[in-house]
Amino acid sequence: MRFSWIVLLVLSFPVLEAVGIFWVAGAIGAWVLLWLLLAAIAGVMLVRVERLAWSARLLFSVQSGSHPLAALLASGRILLAGALLVFPGFISDAVALVLLLMPTTWRGRKPPPAAAPRDGVLEGEFKRESDDLLR
Repeated sequence: MRFSWIVLLVLSFPVLEAVGIFWVAGAIGAWVLLWLLLAAIAGVMLVRVERLAWSARLLFSVQSGSHPLAALLASGRILLAGALLVFPGFISDAVALVLLLMPTTWRGRKPPPAAAPRDGVLEGEFKRESDDLLR
């Protein structure tokens, strides 16, 4: 019984998108075409960038000691949002926007700040320059 509802929902989704497009086109006119074109371009760009960035994000999460599944879920969320933006319609665009605005989607993008040494000793090498070179 549950499976039939899922199939019905999946099959009715394109019909709902088409009805939504016609309804919005009746309200605002030809600007709908511009919206759908810009959304598709943004979706393609998101998919292209994330296709290249997911491996670096996964490598960084493994090197930093965090769980790699979080990086994979964030990349998958961005790829799904890009695919939904490519699919024409306003319902899929709204779902993609919700996926992109989730707080956990962009959390793994910036590296965490490096921890300062706790013992107060800075290790490194130095070389003394003569005073003539400093002038």
